[in-house]
Amino acid sequence: MEMPVRSDFMKDNNVEVKSLIIEGRNAVLEAFRSGKPVDKLYVLDGCQDGPVRTIIREAKKHDTIIQFVKKERLEQLTETGKHQGVIAFAAAYEYSEVEDMLELAKNKGEDPFLILLDNIEDPHNLGAIIRTANLAGAHGVIIPKRRAVGLTATVARTSAGALNYTPVAKVTNLKKTMEDLKDKGMWFVCADMGGEMMYDLNLKGPIGLVIGNEGEGVSRLTRETCDFIASIPMKGDIDSLNASVAAGVLAYEIVRQRMSV
Repeated sequence: MEMPVRSDFMKDNNVEVKSLIIEGRNAVLEAFRSGKPVDKLYVLDGCQDGPVRTIIREAKKHDTIIQFVKKERLEQLTETGKHQGVIAFAAAYEYSEVEDMLELAKNKGEDPFLILLDNIEDPHNLGAIIRTANLAGAHGVIIPKRRAVGLTATVARTSAGALNYTPVAKVTNLKKTMEDLKDKGMWFVCADMGGEMMYDLNLKGPIGLVIGNEGEGVSRLTRETCDFIASIPMKGDIDSLNASVAAGVLAYEIVRQRMSV
């Protein structure tokens, strides 16, 4: 298993332990509730509102070390600058395998639904897409090893805790992965302005949704590997959607069609 791109080291009894910084109240709380081992929790001294008290209770349940620190200390630790008064050090997120996602779908008695990202470089987009994937019932998210953001602290925070529940796999070659999944019966749809209206496509069954880079969209080779190209109706004055918004629109069209079976 590969380790995430952004991690830090904490010293515990003179042993260096690779840890991930988790920032933001929702992300920290979901880390505790999902059972992720949290080594240490830093809380802004004097911050005792309801959400923070809930996080502290969860930390005590899990025997997590709690330190109340000044704002300056949190500013030293933060990567995002949006810690909301709490920062946790947890065991670094591990990447899953694509086969784990297929097994998850099988165990749930569902057709596989995967979201594949073609060189998404903005961590906020990746975090938002992971959150959408979880809420839409996708069985996992697949990202490429090169020219793409990994599971950073910003991704974890933006996912609002969904990263604790949604498997993410990192693959060497997205096109090859898609071809292997096609051999297992999966179909693929990507978003592109020149495609068919998404409402006219049959998006039921085992399916992979491919979302392209923020600026360039889906690469040529990846697009040619897709079975369907979906166009999202737009009525405004600009000609494209943010990658995470496009992922949400198409993911929920897939959800809608699945519910109509």
